[in-house]
Amino acid sequence: MTTGISDRARRELPRSDEVAHPVRWMLYRFRWFGRWGIRRRYDVRLHGTENVPATGPVIMASNHVGIMDGPLLAIYSPRPVHALTKSEMFEHGFLGRFLLLVGQIPLHRTFSDPSAVKIALHVLRQGRVMGIYPEGARGSGELHRWHHGAAYFALASGAPVVPVIMFGTREPGGGASSLPHKGGRIDIVYGEPFRVDAVPWPRRREQVEQVSKLLQEHMQVHLDRAKALTGRSLPGPLPEPIEENE
Repeated sequence: MTTGISDRARRELPRSDEVAHPVRWMLYRFRWFGRWGIRRRYDVRLHGTENVPATGPVIMASNHVGIMDGPLLAIYSPRPVHALTKSEMFEHGFLGRFLLLVGQIPLHRTFSDPSAVKIALHVLRQGRVMGIYPEGARGSGELHRWHHGAAYFALASGAPVVPVIMFGTREPGGGASSLPHKGGRIDIVYGEPFRVDAVPWPRRREQVEQVSKLLQEHMQVHLDRAKALTGRSLPGPLPEPIEENE
């Protein structure tokens, strides 16, 4: 049931009252089945789940190492996550329909995507959880590459940002779509929330950039702590593509 508070929030700029909430019921059911299936193949260990607020809007900001990061974020987080997912993933027939059915949000990465922004804000304004990868694409996971989207959503909604670090979703030397070996250990580490007060429209670019820098520093500290906690390291950069001779 929608509350009056969320109704008012959805009319704030940018307005999100004209977009539909991503599918929820299938995501809830998929989480239980997904955990069962993944645990049959991998040793998944969760750390710091107490850092995830039990109620209210939350932004999950995760590093991005391998193709498994998205499913793991949606399936294993203490609360269901509607994650911004590159639009190309929705162009593959069954996979695209499945992603929509489990409540993931298509995002065009090559240009500004106001529809994705409004849907993500709608999720937050309804008091639920959205996910985002500040690095923008799979890579080393060391947080060197950084985009401002997570900071923008924090300023627009006032939702806390929970940093998430994943280890073991890609092995050293593995490509962007490679999977870890069967029986491999995967660690998911949730950190202390980063909080910032909501700023009403219009938000200046300088404000977003300043908060984004602070968030990056917060996540970098969490990454160092996660490495110390788990004794794990990240797999390094993706291998360079092999160029064929003409």
